Amino acid sequence: METARKDLARRTKRGLHFIIASIVTWLGVFVVWLIPVENILTRNLLTFFCTTPLMPLAYAISRVLKAEFSPKDNPLNNLGILFSVNQFLYILIAMWAYAAAPANMVMILAMIFGAHLLPFGWLYQSRAYYTMSIIVPFAMLCLGYNLPEERVFILAGIMIAFEVIFSLWLGVEIRNEEEAN
Repeated sequence: METARKDLARRTKRGLHFIIASIVTWLGVFVVWLIPVENILTRNLLTFFCTTPLMPLAYAISRVLKAEFSPKDNPLNNLGILFSVNQFLYILIAMWAYAAAPANMVMILAMIFGAHLLPFGWLYQSRAYYTMSIIVPFAMLCLGYNLPEERVFILAGIMIAFEVIFSLWLGVEIRNEEEAN
């Protein structure tokens, strides 16, 4: 199993392409919350739209990084897919917030994103994933709980910063792994 985990982490570059793609997603969310739109439900809908290009964007970035998007011959690949698909079930919470707690939807979406990173810490043997899976949800809860609607863009800006830091950290982990081999 350890060999399969190391192989998957090396070949997929620890999923760095997804983290870089999420920077673009959060940039989109940031812009949505800066543009003058009167209705919060419209902003939330536009926020959901910002998440839709994540997979194709991650695929394109994987090509640039020369990372395998989904190594079918690694037995743990399906586990990684399961970890990702699991996040779609949590999106139901954000969909509930869309109407029931619209000012908190971006906070909830960010918390879901952060929390879903935890199993990837195990899969990729990555401190970056473990650490960010704890920091992001707690930071978003603390910062976003009482944030007024007109300041939600701050959460998206912080998520961009987290994603950039996370990407750089993963880059260091990848480089250290390559140097060790």
